[in-house]
Amino acid sequence: MEKTYNPEQIEAKYRALWEDKNLFSSDANSTSENAYSIMLPPPNVTGSLHMGHAFQHTIMDVLTRYHRGKGEQTLWQPGTDHAGIATQMVVERQLAAQDITRHDVGREKFIEKIWDWKEQSGGTITSQMRRLGSSVDWEKERFTMDEGLSDAVKKVFVQLHQEGLIYRGKRLVNWDPVLHTAVSDLEVISVEEQGSLWHMRYPITDSDETMVVATTRPETMLGDSAVAVHPEDTRYKHLIGKTIDLPLTDRKIRIIADDYVDMEFGTGCVKITPAHDFNDYEMGQRHNLEIINILTDDAKINDAVDTPYIGMDRFDARKQIIKDLDEQGLLEKIDPHKLMVPRGDRTNAVIEPYMTDQWFVKVAPLAKPAIDAVKNGDIRFIPENWNKTYFNWMDNIQDWCISRQIWWGHRIPAWYDADGNIFVANSEEEAQAQAGEGVKLTQDNDVLDTWFSSALWPFSTLGWPEKTPDLARFYPTNVLVTGFDIIFFWVARMIMFGLKFTGEVPFKDIYITGLIRDGQGQKMSKSKGNVLDPIDLIDGISLEDLLTKRTQGMMQPKMAKQIKKQTQQEFADGIPAFGTDALRFTFAALASFGRDIKFDLKRVEGYRNFCNKLWNASRFVLMNLEGETINPSAQLSTADKWILSRLQDTKANVKKHLDGYRLDLMSQELYEFVWHDYCDWYLELSKPLLQDDKTKAGTQATLIKVLDEMVTLLHPIIPFITEEIFEQCNTITGSGNISLMTQSYPEVDQSLNSKDSETEIKWLQTFILGIRKIRGEMNIPPSKPLPCFVQNFSQSDELYLQNNANILNALAKMESIDKLNTNEEAPESATALVGEMKILIPLAGLIDKDQEIIRLSKEIEKLEKQKMQFEGKLNNQKFVSGAPKAIVDVERERLNATLGAIGDLNEQLDKISKL
Repeated sequence: MEKTYNPEQIEAKYRALWEDKNLFSSDANSTSENAYSIMLPPPNVTGSLHMGHAFQHTIMDVLTRYHRGKGEQTLWQPGTDHAGIATQMVVERQLAAQDITRHDVGREKFIEKIWDWKEQSGGTITSQMRRLGSSVDWEKERFTMDEGLSDAVKKVFVQLHQEGLIYRGKRLVNWDPVLHTAVSDLEVISVEEQGSLWHMRYPITDSDETMVVATTRPETMLGDSAVAVHPEDTRYKHLIGKTIDLPLTDRKIRIIADDYVDMEFGTGCVKITPAHDFNDYEMGQRHNLEIINILTDDAKINDAVDTPYIGMDRFDARKQIIKDLDEQGLLEKIDPHKLMVPRGDRTNAVIEPYMTDQWFVKVAPLAKPAIDAVKNGDIRFIPENWNKTYFNWMDNIQDWCISRQIWWGHRIPAWYDADGNIFVANSEEEAQAQAGEGVKLTQDNDVLDTWFSSALWPFSTLGWPEKTPDLARFYPTNVLVTGFDIIFFWVARMIMFGLKFTGEVPFKDIYITGLIRDGQGQKMSKSKGNVLDPIDLIDGISLEDLLTKRTQGMMQPKMAKQIKKQTQQEFADGIPAFGTDALRFTFAALASFGRDIKFDLKRVEGYRNFCNKLWNASRFVLMNLEGETINPSAQLSTADKWILSRLQDTKANVKKHLDGYRLDLMSQELYEFVWHDYCDWYLELSKPLLQDDKTKAGTQATLIKVLDEMVTLLHPIIPFITEEIFEQCNTITGSGNISLMTQSYPEVDQSLNSKDSETEIKWLQTFILGIRKIRGEMNIPPSKPLPCFVQNFSQSDELYLQNNANILNALAKMESIDKLNTNEEAPESATALVGEMKILIPLAGLIDKDQEIIRLSKEIEKLEKQKMQFEGKLNNQKFVSGAPKAIVDVERERLNATLGAIGDLNEQLDKISKL
């Protein structure tokens, strides 16, 4: 093995090996008893993988490699989503740079340009996945616009339409006035912004009375159909049924009563605009109110109402309407008001509730079986608390608007004749047959919501509607790994469509991951400048390049300056190269059941150190076994039995944690075993054992056996470094396996459990640690041999002393170990305990008392100064209230650590002063 662990070199080597040998492939016709499958949530073809993707991909890969190692026929199905709006916008921007629009080139040519762009840029995600070590079956990679998947989409649409579950109707939708299309709730970001609350007076017809209504969108008054009050509101009971002369228009509108109105809020009067507010629409339906759409598709005032504002942008019209109301004495007051403003996630435009013709899925009949599937346990959420979120949404589900007014996507398979009759079919030929010969047909211009095709992903990717071997073998899938933000938009719809079209649930488990946040707990976003690219953590990046990356395309100089400052503070030297395995280990260790997960670069550094430690330990073992003949049946020492017994416990716990999706606990278990049990203890114990002919053979066999199983256990988390170590181990074990990918995952061997050896080694460890603690406290060099007395010992203590004399001499550097009877007086000694037994280290002659008192006094003085600095900061109210909580907490931790150290040193000083 190379002296130094080089992730870059190793990763390139094994990426090539895995793909050259086709080790990720799945075989539906395999004779393996069990199958295991995971569907990759398809990332948008437009972009690249972010930290959330890398986190989830690591989880999926760990599960895939684990089940593959158990001998199951395993499929991890990869692919990407066509991402309708996002992808279209990318190509539209390219055209805009040439001063042309999609309408200039036409639909057909525009779609061709998108396909060209997809071919050029579509490899970014697959390249990143390969860098992360994702063991997906690349031969089965799918794209939501593939021919087979597109055929499945058409079949589903046609069948649902035939059953009356898809219909076309005029409904209120989220409308993006820049994209000129309906958008889903997921594509609407509600942002708190400072706005105004305008209080307007509405005159009562044939009366001197007025009603005051308050609104954040005064321009929508042009489309008002009523003013509503609570039926029990005594202030307005006498007005119910009367009409209002709607200002700035020639219309009269009714005053209605509805329980929805909150009497305590504002004036208790609410203007009702059914065409421009979702709640108003529902009230309009209850009271049969007129629905008046006052906007064009680009959010200008239309001619539905005869006013002077026709053709004005909605916000320009707002200003003019306020001015006109004020001039007429109908503007009561304007209050500053914070409100949640819905903005399009792609355009940042304010989204309008907009009345338009769209295609809808009648969801309620599909929702009931999907609710029952979770209630009866056919599907389980992990953690279980997400059931409540799922039920809450499913029990109140609304019909789903599935049409989008864009060109990129699955075009709706519906054709119209000149009279507006609709013919839904799998092809134009089928539609023509329905319409009759000679009837001219025009296909619907809209495309389907991206989530429609994604809802079919678990079975369409396996060849449905054909009865393929893959579908029979790998559906239903075992687990879906995804985020909580798309439970409604994707997870629920996959369950509904899976049950509807296959009769089975699409997956048995839904593992909901937390959201990766930065070290301060903030959501990672480009606008905050705290985004980390997983590849930058693997390869490293200079501060200069990181600054450029984080501020690229930022329009606001002030924001860019702030982000630069934050980045310089956090990454003064840039980001070093950690390698893929260290990053993957970090993700696995963070995979708790928490909703929010803080990502700290120090954790990656710690797991890089772990990889280095594993590498160095492996080198030690292989160097000591090179050229040796291993005897697997050699007699074992207590230390050998101990590490093998600990290995069995570790294997059992790793299996339990993996089966329960607790990758964080699995990672911790392996970390503790490798770092502490194997490296810190067993390798040290092995050194004297290798020098003894009686124990050498057993220790050699144990060293390589444990290392071989250890890297196999670790492989799902850190596949690259373990492959290299396994290959080197092969020179000794001669296993013949070309890769850990073909190695069986270790099973627990109950015959190797040994509580006696664990008890004895625990005794030995406590003894050695006691000696080391005394050395540390008394500043005695590690290499200086120490005389030692033991007192108050039992028969087992005597036996352990006899069995481990050579190890104690080697690891604790003992000069002698003598026994004292209970009533014998010991010299002034430093003391440690091993159970009831006392370890006594005589101090006379070991240390220079005067020099040690001077040293300890200086150290205490230094810590006292640090204590005063920390206390000064924490007593400064300005610092405590103004600094981020995380920084204040760090200062408190430093103070507590300093106080603890001062206490320990004073205790040592007191002990030495008594000598």
